[in-house]
Amino acid sequence: MKPRFGRPDISRYADRFDVPGAGEGLSVTFLGVSTLLFADGASAVMTDGFFSRPSPAAVGLRRIAPDRRRIDAALTRAGVAALDAVVPVHTHFDHAMDSAVVAARTGARLVGGPSAAHIGRGGGLPDDEIVRAAPGEPITCGAFTLTLVESRHCPPDRYPGSITGPVAPPVRASAYRCGDAWSLLLRHAGGRTALVQGSAGFVPGALEGRSADVAYLGVGQLGLQDEEYVRAYWKETVEAVGARRVVLVHWDDFFRPLDKPLRALPRLGDDLDATMRIIGPLAAEQGVPLHFPTVWRREDPWSGLPGGDRRPARHERP
Repeated sequence: MKPRFGRPDISRYADRFDVPGAGEGLSVTFLGVSTLLFADGASAVMTDGFFSRPSPAAVGLRRIAPDRRRIDAALTRAGVAALDAVVPVHTHFDHAMDSAVVAARTGARLVGGPSAAHIGRGGGLPDDEIVRAAPGEPITCGAFTLTLVESRHCPPDRYPGSITGPVAPPVRASAYRCGDAWSLLLRHAGGRTALVQGSAGFVPGALEGRSADVAYLGVGQLGLQDEEYVRAYWKETVEAVGARRVVLVHWDDFFRPLDKPLRALPRLGDDLDATMRIIGPLAAEQGVPLHFPTVWRREDPWSGLPGGDRRPARHERP
């Protein structure tokens, strides 16, 4: 019987924190949970932008609001002065709570569905700085083209449903309902591509015909699912887009401040070891390098991709 208390020891996977470092040009910086900074020195987009990381007591018992001191400290440490877009992968608090503040601080447009728009309005963003994404339709943001594809949240979704009015913090965590969950496809003007799957949910067939060289794969709550689900998730994301490298995100304890070393979520909420027991062999069988990102470090996940030609996606569109 597997333990249900304590938390997995992330040091077991120390050898997988080996995404190649970035030089000049395009890089990706992991900033906890599913917050990723894609930047090329002139243009930048960020997923989520979640830095406040309130305590469990605050989330469970009190109203929560963006912590501007933590947000500013994180943006400064990551070297972020300006962004072209902030894109919440869905609108739970651990993804979208800070997104309006980050957009306002950096001059970014907030990109997402109706629920994200309500967070933007509640956070004081004007309508011309909020972009309502149409599923599957490309959006140009600086040097990046973003395509948001409909997806699902990994079960269980503790705050299901849509946000129906402006969210003006402080509010209960339950005000941040899931809203639209997205698979985010990014293409840089230089040709590099990535999938950001911020939640370990999927819509069967949604990514067929899409392609991405690298997949940033959310694994939060994946360790609570059975093996059939985990294998289906891999197939509908990594295999569907033909990714040649996978970098795991949404494994860290998002109640712990970013100025402390990251640690895995406790087993009561997830089981990273259970996830790795399935996807580790899957990745090895398919010859797909599997990594963890290093927080704050500029990385180049496209460097040294295995195979000279891109691995084709399933049923790739011409």
